[in-house]
Amino acid sequence: MEQRTIKIPSKADRSVFLRVTPGHFATAHSHINNYIDMATLKARKSEAQGAAKLLAQRYTMTTIVDTIVCMDGCGVIGAYLADELQKVGIMCVNQHQTLYVVSPEIDNNGQPIFRDNTKFMIEGKNVLLLLATATTGKTLENTMQSVSYYGGIISGIAALFSAISKANGIPVNSIFSQSDLPDYQTYAFNQCPLCKNNVRIDAIVNGYGYSKL
Repeated sequence: MEQRTIKIPSKADRSVFLRVTPGHFATAHSHINNYIDMATLKARKSEAQGAAKLLAQRYTMTTIVDTIVCMDGCGVIGAYLADELQKVGIMCVNQHQTLYVVSPEIDNNGQPIFRDNTKFMIEGKNVLLLLATATTGKTLENTMQSVSYYGGIISGIAALFSAISKANGIPVNSIFSQSDLPDYQTYAFNQCPLCKNNVRIDAIVNGYGYSKL
């Protein structure tokens, strides 16, 4: 698979890029025809910091953020994003005038949960959601429901790549969109044309990576 991988740089910063592998991949909610590898983007300092700067530019000083909830292993980017947001003057109402950066646990039903020692970072807080990808919107929907359940107020949604523009009326601000990857497609399990044409599945994908079949 690695031999088919291509790099797609951001138009705003060519040091920030996606690694994309065409094929047939199964996620928890759908099948996709391109696997987007963000391992180094989420873990390498220079790339993570570059991504955070690009995302921070999409928010104005009128946005209030107290907590960044990081999904899909985006904790490093989340930490840099908190720093960048404070540099551009984003307001927070936390007592110590600093942002919380937290990643929920995922229960057996795939639902994000916050334990007793992190619930206070959500309850009554203005929450910015940070995801690697927003494609079908299912993970995003689950996360929004969880944050609301714990008493959080969703003030924004950020994603590295998004195939959707809004979720529950809230804009999804992303570095990359489907215009950067126009042939990207996501299919319901029972409507996947690749399956119907007997194209083998290359790998099972989750928010952190993939497992080859």
